[in-house]
Amino acid sequence: MARLLEVHALSKRFLGLRALNGVSFVQEEGEILAVIGPNGAGKSTLLNLISGLLRPDGGRILFQGEEIAHLPPEARTWRGLGRAFQIVSPFPELTVRENLLVGALFGKPGTSRKEAEAWVEEVLELTGLWPKREAPASELTLLEDKRLELARALATRPRLLLLDEVMAGLRPKEVGEAVELLKRVRAQGVGILFIEHLMPAVRALADRVVVLDHGEKIAEGPYEAVAQDPRVREAYLGRKA
Repeated sequence: MARLLEVHALSKRFLGLRALNGVSFVQEEGEILAVIGPNGAGKSTLLNLISGLLRPDGGRILFQGEEIAHLPPEARTWRGLGRAFQIVSPFPELTVRENLLVGALFGKPGTSRKEAEAWVEEVLELTGLWPKREAPASELTLLEDKRLELARALATRPRLLLLDEVMAGLRPKEVGEAVELLKRVRAQGVGILFIEHLMPAVRALADRVVVLDHGEKIAEGPYEAVAQDPRVREAYLGRKA
């Protein structure tokens, strides 16, 4: 399989506080990779560095073989990096369809209105938002808001989707629905890199897991192997037990 994302010795400090220290991993095309760890482990900092909201103090980020650490967020989006956030922020006065249309037109410069509208219809069907397509975003439930956040990222036509705790606040049944939705997204050829605290969702979804603690990678591998690692159990999983 081809390498989609490569992170090499990535480091970041905030006022002397080490948020990430020499983190490295590789994600393959179409792979679902989970990043877990206790609060303050550096997970969101990692996603912010990959998506371009932050610049690293050291290390490299390669996407589809291209160095992107120097690029602004919009340039990374145009190259196929999509991002959905834990705290959703749709355009409340726009309809669901219009919110997605903004993403479709922005995500690929040169996309015609006709092409964008056709793609938006596909995303509405894929994410289950078709019945709500003409509803204002301000009228959506929490679950629908989460789906809209994911759908807006998908509307940019990503090769890799970055997700920051998109299942936070959902009921168990809704978490199961979200897992199935993300599996359908992967079936479309989209890789997924996600942060999540809900271990059943990580176990059901991730091909591999990267574990961070105090800004450093302490384990990497399939969920079952990582869950048995003594360092992981001490840093994170053991606390939950």
